[in-house]
Amino acid sequence: MEGDYQAVIVLAGMIGAGKSTITELISSELNSEAFYESVDDNRILEKFYADPKRWAFSLQIYFLNTRFRSIKQALTHQHNVLDRSIYEDALFTQINFEDGNMSDAEMELYMNLLDNMMEELKGMPKKAPDLLIYLRGSLDTHLERIKKRGRSYEQIEDNPELLNYYKKLHGRYDDWYNSYDKSPTLILNIDKLDVENTADREFILEQVKAKLPQTYQVTY
Repeated sequence: MEGDYQAVIVLAGMIGAGKSTITELISSELNSEAFYESVDDNRILEKFYADPKRWAFSLQIYFLNTRFRSIKQALTHQHNVLDRSIYEDALFTQINFEDGNMSDAEMELYMNLLDNMMEELKGMPKKAPDLLIYLRGSLDTHLERIKKRGRSYEQIEDNPELLNYYKKLHGRYDDWYNSYDKSPTLILNIDKLDVENTADREFILEQVKAKLPQTYQVTY
């Protein structure tokens, strides 16, 4: 019998970390379902970048709703990879609040909703992911990747406020990661890993498998 990895894996990392690419790599290797954070059908995201004070609360509620739906499905089916999860959502919301993009009342409402949702997850067939993978890199690496993928509203040229937002978000991720306690974790250094490189892909998959529980199944 061969080892068969049955697990819920969630990716974490700042904008531009390469979460979707790593999600695709892992889900393909483990023959599991991939959950991707949709950008194309998000009608609020581009509006947020243009006017964060007007759209921050709406965007965070949108993300909270979609990530809650995804993690519920993941914890029910118990064999999948999510390129972003509800566990890091509050970090983005906190920064928007600190930057004055959300009011006290909006922040309180958001946190109440998040608390209710986290309570609901305790009743799921699986209570938490089997592994969280933190894609950690320098700010320069993230900015380089943001520029390369070319979404116009994410670019920092002539937008010092957006650059400051990226800097603040990047500077807080290690603290967020150090406070995460829902599952085992793995850090991948994206400054030193290139998914286009075969050896790096193999290294990533070896690191992930070493962290996962194994279940063995007989195929008839």
